[in-house]
Amino acid sequence: MKNKFYSLFLWLSCCSILCSTTFARSYDDIIESNEITVAVYSDFIPFSYRENGEAKGIDIDVAKHIAKQLGVTLRFRWVTADENVEDDLRNNLWKGHFLKRSVADLMLRVPYDKKYSELRDDIGERVHEQVHMFAPYHTESWKIVFNTKKIDDVSTMAVFQYHDIGVEVDSIPQFYLLSVFNGRMRNKTKQYSSLALAISAMSEQKIDAVMGLRSQISHYQHQLDSPTYQLATNAFPMLGKQQWDIGMAVKSDYRQLGYAIADIVEAMVSQGQMKKIFKQYNAVYKIPNLYSVSDK
Repeated sequence: MKNKFYSLFLWLSCCSILCSTTFARSYDDIIESNEITVAVYSDFIPFSYRENGEAKGIDIDVAKHIAKQLGVTLRFRWVTADENVEDDLRNNLWKGHFLKRSVADLMLRVPYDKKYSELRDDIGERVHEQVHMFAPYHTESWKIVFNTKKIDDVSTMAVFQYHDIGVEVDSIPQFYLLSVFNGRMRNKTKQYSSLALAISAMSEQKIDAVMGLRSQISHYQHQLDSPTYQLATNAFPMLGKQQWDIGMAVKSDYRQLGYAIADIVEAMVSQGQMKKIFKQYNAVYKIPNLYSVSDK
C-alpha cells in the first residue's frame, strides 16, 4: 500500500510539473488559440524596452506587424540575456528556464548565419538542432560616434591611443579596445555599465567617443543636443566579422510557423516597411544580402 501511495504521489507530481509547463506551439495551434508569444530582450534600446509601462522599440513594432498579419493577439515574453545565445534559445524557445518552464513561440534578435546554425559540438551533434533560425531582418555592425570638437576625424582606430573612448562592460568593443594593437588603447578605454551611460559621459565632455552597435549608436546620436557628434566611417582591424545578419527563431518542430513569418518579414523588407520602422527610432538600417531588392 505504501508503494502505491508513493507511485500516486510521483505521478501527481509529474502531472503538476507538466501542467505548469508551456511548450512552443505549431502554426495551427497559434491560429486556433488566436495568440502568439514573442520573446524580446528587456531594456534593449532601441529594439525592445518599456517606457511608462508601454512596450516600445523596433522589435516591438516588428512583432506587432507579424501578429497583425497572422491575425492573432500578441503577447511578449521579456527576457534577460544569458551568457550566450545558446542559453537564450534553450531558456526561451525550446526547453525553458528551470525557474520558469514556459517558452515563447517566436524569438527575435537571433543571429542568422548558416555556419552558426549548423555548428557541431565535440561529438558531432548539432548545437542548434532544437531551433530553426530564419528571416534576417537587418544587418548589424559596429560603429563609433565622436565629438568633432575633440577629434578632427576617425579614419583609423589609431586615434584612440590619444583620445578617451567609452564602451559597455562585457561587450565585444570592450574586449577589442583593451587588447587590439598590443593594448595600446587600453588606458584610453573607459568602461560603463550601459551604452546609454557612455553616451551621457560623452555629452558631458568626459570622453571623446563611444563604440557600440551601429543601430544603437545611431539612435543615441539623434538624442544628443549638439550636431557636433558624428558617426565615424572607419573599419575595425582584427575585430573579425565586420557585419552580421540578425533574424528570428522558432522551435525546429514548427517550421511551418517559421515559413509563414518569413513571408511576412520578406514583404516588410522588400516594401520598405522595415526601414521605416528603423527610421522611426533614428537607427541606421542596412538590408540583409538575402533579399535581392534595392535598399529603398
